[in-house]
Amino acid sequence: MKKLLRQNTPDPRQLPLQLDLFVGGSASPPLPATDVKAVAASPSPSAPTPSVLAKPPAVRQPGARRIQLGEQVLDYILLRSRRRSIGFVIDDEGLRITAPRWVTLADIDSAIREKQRWIFAKLNERRQRSARRMQPQMQWRDGATLPFLGKEISLRLAAAAGAEQLTEHGIAYDESERQLLIWLPPEAGEQQIRDRVLGWLQSEARRLFAERLPVYAEKLGVRFHSFRLTSAKTQWGSCTADGKIRLNWRLMHFALEQIDYVIAHELAHLREMNHSPRFWATVQSVFPDFDVARKALRDHGPETLPAF
Repeated sequence: MKKLLRQNTPDPRQLPLQLDLFVGGSASPPLPATDVKAVAASPSPSAPTPSVLAKPPAVRQPGARRIQLGEQVLDYILLRSRRRSIGFVIDDEGLRITAPRWVTLADIDSAIREKQRWIFAKLNERRQRSARRMQPQMQWRDGATLPFLGKEISLRLAAAAGAEQLTEHGIAYDESERQLLIWLPPEAGEQQIRDRVLGWLQSEARRLFAERLPVYAEKLGVRFHSFRLTSAKTQWGSCTADGKIRLNWRLMHFALEQIDYVIAHELAHLREMNHSPRFWATVQSVFPDFDVARKALRDHGPETLPAF
């Protein structure tokens, strides 16, 4: 059976009004699970051939299967549907494959072997991300550290009477010492510290985003309508066709290069409302090293950052 790789470029006539920059940052906006339509299959006139799958997993689930790939064993869930191609989805539960009812198990095995490097790479990324989510929660206290603009800064409670009136939110950043001074009494609870730091981070995000958006809008020759902050758990930013930009305030944990990449990415949608090669060429025209920034964001999604 002849297999053709299916292109993943969306039809411009069917584009949504809003495009999001998700954690994965792939050539098309990935869902929280990684979904790639790998093989466009055609009906086979012959009867299904025997599968080369090894014995099924010890704990059977509907559609649970196993395949030996060299020295590695891969467990996955197989679902049948009316779709026209074989699709691969990787999430925290592992690999799920959806295939047309008439595609043989041997053809599915072959598709898995063709995609095995991608499959194992994505499964490893998921495991690493899950491990980071298992890290201890941040403790909001004097001396705790927090990532800010790509560097670690420490939280310091300052109990000077009346000093909180001198700064917005009763908080100030000492860049030379990399300390965030918070005017609260020593007995202040974690919730008070958290709320004050959150207010400061969001204020800094508004200020910085308002400075950087016009820079890249001018470079791209586009105009955006407005921007607002978002606290999304699975995406860094989004753009609508009418120029409304949303940016995740948690980007303030990253270096300016990663922040600028997200801003350039969203503004580029005002020229190419898709994730086609022309879109990526547009991003690269104003941000040549976008691949480096995209990888940094893909390796550290919003869910891996300090919990607020």
